[in-house]
Amino acid sequence: MIETTSIPVKSIQRASREDGEGSVQCQLDPNVKIGNAKVFAVYGKGGIGKSTTSSNLSAAFSKMGKRVLQIGCDPKHDSTFTLTKKMLPTVIDVLETVDFHAEELRVEDFVFEGYNGVMCVEAGGPPAGTGCGGYVVGQTVKLLKEHHLLEDTDVVIFDVLGDVVCGGFAAPLQHADRAMIVTANDFDSIFAMNRIVQAIGAKAKNYNVRLGGVIANRSAATDQIDKYNDRIGLKLAAHFPDLDVIRRSRLKKSTLFEMEYSPELEAVQKEYMRLAASMWLGGEGYSAVPMKDRDIFDLLGFD
Repeated sequence: MIETTSIPVKSIQRASREDGEGSVQCQLDPNVKIGNAKVFAVYGKGGIGKSTTSSNLSAAFSKMGKRVLQIGCDPKHDSTFTLTKKMLPTVIDVLETVDFHAEELRVEDFVFEGYNGVMCVEAGGPPAGTGCGGYVVGQTVKLLKEHHLLEDTDVVIFDVLGDVVCGGFAAPLQHADRAMIVTANDFDSIFAMNRIVQAIGAKAKNYNVRLGGVIANRSAATDQIDKYNDRIGLKLAAHFPDLDVIRRSRLKKSTLFEMEYSPELEAVQKEYMRLAASMWLGGEGYSAVPMKDRDIFDLLGFD
């Protein structure tokens, strides 16, 4: 007989408040709230550079003197490796070792200190094809709350995997104040961004989350992003071109704030510091209206 790993699902249920017609959402425990920290969720197409963006944002916030916690929400659990220089065990992996008796865990089992004091957690995910990512997010936040780790935190960054295809992937939006979207200047990335805009709009009906802006990444130009933003009412928050120094920072398992000085690097560091300062100040957020799939196809491209 082949043994399989199962994850308790008693906290996964149909939400009592719909986030859209016909939607089935992962309902998190309404009593488990993050607290007074400013919470950001970083979304975008798979492979677009969300982890690079999240880790360098965490470093930038720490440079501002903020107490930062980064939570990776991907089974790949590589969100924080440039901060910690290693692949961390996931919350789900650690819970499995104690047969999901969370009371047996110690803080040092799942929280690790990274660059400049940034605290790092990798939530992980359920086994492939089973379970729900929303359960993982809920259990991670519950653990952090039970160990009083959120009380001394100024900024929480959720680094969320790929496209939004279910309520589990969207679960961090139930905790976030602002959702930032990372995109490149191409059709596939903008198509994914449109779905994320739709998910954020659905969650905004019942939760405090709002769109915080768009981060252009790995793109020399932003003309297609600008065209889309103008149509739906979004704005560019930051622009990071496809620079070799960013690629090398990943290979060196380092944040951009640890790399050897160059004028190019200094410009990127300044852009991250400017973005972090802007996100900290906040604002009203955007109430963008997503486009129909066919309309995006007709909008983008060259005349």
